Amino acid sequence: MSEFAVTQPVSSTAPSASAGGAVLPTTPAKKRRRRKFSVLTRRDRLTLVFMVGVPAFIHIFLIWVPTVASIILSFTKWNGVGGIEKIQWIGLRNYEVLKDIYQPFWPAVQHNFIWLGTFLFIATPLGMLIAVILDRNLRGSRIYQSVLYMPVVLSLAIVGFIWQLIYAPGSGFINNFLDVVTGSTKWTTPGTAIDWLGNHDLNLWAVLVAASWRHVGYIMVLYLAGLKSVDNTLREAAAIDGANARQTFFRVIFPVLAPINVVILVVTVIESLRAFDIVYVINKGLNGLELLSVLITTNLLGEASLIGFGSSIAVVLLLISIGPIIFYLYRTMREQPE
Repeated sequence: MSEFAVTQPVSSTAPSASAGGAVLPTTPAKKRRRRKFSVLTRRDRLTLVFMVGVPAFIHIFLIWVPTVASIILSFTKWNGVGGIEKIQWIGLRNYEVLKDIYQPFWPAVQHNFIWLGTFLFIATPLGMLIAVILDRNLRGSRIYQSVLYMPVVLSLAIVGFIWQLIYAPGSGFINNFLDVVTGSTKWTTPGTAIDWLGNHDLNLWAVLVAASWRHVGYIMVLYLAGLKSVDNTLREAAAIDGANARQTFFRVIFPVLAPINVVILVVTVIESLRAFDIVYVINKGLNGLELLSVLITTNLLGEASLIGFGSSIAVVLLLISIGPIIFYLYRTMREQPE
């Protein structure tokens, strides 16, 4: 015999039944389809659809549908009476009237930008300054935070009522305080008393003080939350390098708060543009307190019920407001890791 055994190739076919072997199919078996495995049960999927679908429907129905409807109606003339067949298409006529004829429009735009400037350059820096001071763990800082944040939990309508009492010509706190300080009664005497909210030249600034009183507390809380998240090693490193408190904040802490700064910028712009409650409570937004939001309400819900014309003002306010929103979304998406 040869040293090496010759191995016979193994047949890939199964033995036949006549050979006494087991009966096996001669054709290859089809691969069984694997059953898809899902982590979510049917109940989980229904819950997910309910939790995502219902809020999405509400958002579309309450936000996007009115927005698109306002844009369409801004090119029409309609008083809200009758069906869709009563709507008249007039093109850009509403915007032409708004620009050239409607007198309260440009003062309202100016007042909105004054509101924005006051919030942006006075109220917001003041809230940041208070947050920096309270971040030093002063004695009684919790009490100060509560007192300064209290106006934020109040609605602007309540803030308007409070400041009406403060600004009242005869019985208000300010005029009575001036009486005590100067020793004269002219500040509360009818005819010589200052009418803070009735004077066309003073009422806007008086209302801005009241609105800033509320806005400062809001900004303070946001900056306090940001300051608490800053790593203390940054302050320690700046102190070792010889930086004083002002240099440490503006060169080290403030750049770290860039995400908070973007949020506060957007919040400040939106708060100034949507201002409505406080001026409407005081004098319905008239006599020097005209704002775009008040003009929208007056035209949409007034006696004339100018739906198309009021919608055109709403579109203008939308275009002004959408700028900071796009900026915020751009910054947010750019900072997300890929």
